[in-house]
Amino acid sequence: MTVLLTWLINALALLIIRYIAPSIQIKGFGTALIVAIVLGLINSIIRPVLILFTLPLTVLTLGLFILVINALCFWLCAILLKGFEVSGFWSAFCGSFLYSAIAYLLRALIFSHRFAINRWY
Repeated sequence: MTVLLTWLINALALLIIRYIAPSIQIKGFGTALIVAIVLGLINSIIRPVLILFTLPLTVLTLGLFILVINALCFWLCAILLKGFEVSGFWSAFCGSFLYSAIAYLLRALIFSHRFAINRWY
């Protein structure tokens, strides 16, 4: 149940980004659900390989290069899927940052409330 709820939260975060950043376009909720799945797969398969290959650069920049890797993964998702458009690298950079921040806030709101209720039983 937690995986399904996290998936829906990520799709909702993508829909919120559509209104904050006009350079990122998502057609609808169904597209956002597909983007959330593909972005999760990219982040779990391709992102670790990219981090491993760019480890010296990541260490040299004190971890800030991971933000670039996140933007590249976000941009790759936009290249692979129709209905999800990102206008350029800087849009992908801002979009990946906003996506992470909004998804984190939504998960904190929903899951902290659930855990607060369960703590009283």
